[in-house]
Amino acid sequence: MNKLYPSAAAALADIVRDGQTVAVGGFGLCGIPEALIAALRDSGVGGLTAISNNAGVDGFGLGQLLETRQIKKMISSYVGENKEFERQYLAGELELEFTPQGTLAEKLRAGGSGIPAFFTRTGYGTWVAEGKEVREFNGHPHILEEALTADVSLVKAWKADRAGNLIYRRTARNFNPNVAMAGKITVAEVEEIVENGELDPDAIHTPGIFVHRLVVNATPEKRIEQRTMRAAD
Repeated sequence: MNKLYPSAAAALADIVRDGQTVAVGGFGLCGIPEALIAALRDSGVGGLTAISNNAGVDGFGLGQLLETRQIKKMISSYVGENKEFERQYLAGELELEFTPQGTLAEKLRAGGSGIPAFFTRTGYGTWVAEGKEVREFNGHPHILEEALTADVSLVKAWKADRAGNLIYRRTARNFNPNVAMAGKITVAEVEEIVENGELDPDAIHTPGIFVHRLVVNATPEKRIEQRTMRAAD
């Protein structure tokens, strides 16, 4: 089975449709699948529910899909870097399901593991718990959180073999492994492809069984979200 596609557009062409739920890896602008997000924008599909830790920034990352109004709902934990996101939400133009960051990661991991729901202490006593079942464990109240899965997951890895086994690089690992697990179809954007057997099995972060398609982006932009410089002496 050949998982390698010639371009991001080709990898998405027959799998993305209006109204889907799409999960996207990354944290801020670190470890985001830049080429796949751009291809999703160019596909023109709309009415999307996007699961992502954040919504990129204005004009980059998922911010591009907000500007084109292709996203109708965000499930995320942090949105503070995107003015268009804020504007659409406050104007009632965008649905938002805020989820604590650790809970979001576990909801994706659970979905990829076939676990439909789990109990957590996080969010109890806040509006996050509204309408959710509460049970006590070890003397503490916990709320029931349902797992998340996606029609399509888009992830960014550093290196892959042709079987789709993935290695992430340092902090770019972030949400990508959980997002990869949660997708019914997972497309991975990688910087380098090697032959099967070249990767150390002990170094693989996401097994190829979770990855259905691969696309190479050897020179991603890797834009810096916030550049902080020390004042000149």
